[in-house]
Amino acid sequence: MRAHRRFLVPVTRPQPAVAALPPPTKVMRAVIQRVSQASVIVNGGTVGMIGEGLVILIAIGRNDLPDDTAYLVDKIANLRIFPGTADKAGRFDRSALDVRAELLLISEFTLFADIRKGRRPSFTDAAPPEAAASGFAGIVEQFKATGLSVQTGVFQTHMNLEITNDGPVTITLDTADRTRIHH
Repeated sequence: MRAHRRFLVPVTRPQPAVAALPPPTKVMRAVIQRVSQASVIVNGGTVGMIGEGLVILIAIGRNDLPDDTAYLVDKIANLRIFPGTADKAGRFDRSALDVRAELLLISEFTLFADIRKGRRPSFTDAAPPEAAASGFAGIVEQFKATGLSVQTGVFQTHMNLEITNDGPVTITLDTADRTRIHH
């Protein structure tokens, strides 16, 4: 008697089409920290100081667009990360605009560090200094237009930050995220 061999033939089923998403564009990135106080020191002197409010580290990317500036400023100014009134203690109920928070804005190109290869970070996604200076100045002006008190560091200068985190509350914001599909 002969044994019959069975051969398994893989069955290929058509897969549903998946729309290819464009790679995320690195445009602007921010780290937002709620603070009880903060200051920035350059060459031994204080150049900016705030009380209760937000320290915002901001990186301008190569593909910066004007509407990204408006999005970033609006999102941060209206982000409800301050505690509510006594009856809602501890809840994130109020925004920087609601509490008239003070802002300390710091240009921080290193937020675009790419450390996937090697041991030294690459900053190729960060905007060149001239474009970053212009973009940062635009952000500062738009934050000032909200009516909030705005302080800054000194662009393209070594700075020391003294921050007293409140909470701590630290949130990251990438303007490219607004176009990503939320799962």
